Amino acid sequence: MSATMEDTADVSLEAARDLLIDLVSTPSPSGEEERAARRLVEFFDAYGREAWIDDVGNVRAPADDAVLLTSHVDTVPGEIPVRVDTADAADEDAEVAREGEEILWGRGSVDATGPLAAMAVAAVRTGVSFVGVVKEETSSLGARHLVAERDAEPDAVVNGEPSGATGITLGYRGFLDGTYVATSESGHTSRPEPNAIQHATNWWTSVEDAFEQDEYTPVFERVTAKPVDIDGGISDDGLSVEATLEAQLRVPPSLDVETVRETAEAELEIGTVSWDEPIPPVMESPRTEVARAFRAAIRAEDGDPRLLRKTGTSDMNLYADAWDCPMVTYGPGNSALDHAPDERLSLPEFDQSVAVLERVATTLRGGDDE
Repeated sequence: MSATMEDTADVSLEAARDLLIDLVSTPSPSGEEERAARRLVEFFDAYGREAWIDDVGNVRAPADDAVLLTSHVDTVPGEIPVRVDTADAADEDAEVAREGEEILWGRGSVDATGPLAAMAVAAVRTGVSFVGVVKEETSSLGARHLVAERDAEPDAVVNGEPSGATGITLGYRGFLDGTYVATSESGHTSRPEPNAIQHATNWWTSVEDAFEQDEYTPVFERVTAKPVDIDGGISDDGLSVEATLEAQLRVPPSLDVETVRETAEAELEIGTVSWDEPIPPVMESPRTEVARAFRAAIRAEDGDPRLLRKTGTSDMNLYADAWDCPMVTYGPGNSALDHAPDERLSLPEFDQSVAVLERVATTLRGGDDE
């Protein structure tokens, strides 16, 4: 497919892969995205596109808002030596790549530097808007800043996360993060009264029971309750027992965050719980213009489209809550390798995803994608 609009530029396959490898080679854990952000700005500058880093560190390259392509610049911590290798039978069995294909190893190759680079290339080739956001893996600061600061919503959004080159993600569960705190008087451990640590564990057991569902309910449709940290013991002055429990709950689209929060708080007998700003669930229709454009583009690139629902949470949840426009999440890579020590990406799959994104963006701009 060739670009035909005045504000587009040709990006070769080699240049696209160079951008991907450069970004994967540049460590960018949450809070340390600046070097990778500057590489993205340099990429847009090289093709005559205006781009800059905003107040919170997002890379902004505005253009035609027929569609906004956006993914996150940050990765989770962890060093994986960056190299290009050849896929073997084990890679094919793991659904990473076909045997004999080139694969790129490195932190972020899947989550989500692969989708990020593919979107940057497609944005330059088609002249649509692009934003690389920061801190998605921690606080979603970049996405929150984007929706708060942007004057007008785009006509459509494609969020970048690994779905595989033929996968279209329409739904994510919401996210609720809370901190439980309790204090009790210290006393001999032979006494029968529960201490603060027991109060914390009793509350959490009650929360898990409140959301228990049968094994036949799909995970996407359940509330998943997970304790992620617990700390407790005798206070420094020796007069009390203190306990703190950090908890996370994933919320399906069939429920709202407030209902889940009220259910968890209803189990409180001792102690208090404070909640961070929640992220609501999202479930988009497969019949939107964006979803249809993706199905057509994937088929045009010899793929069989798959509609996905993810049990985790992404920045698309925030965009869907703030903007009344159609959206999906898309990007190369097997999401089973998110945050994994063997994170790696098929380079032909990366190429295919760029071509799909280019077709989608051209279609949404009203151009000819043939």
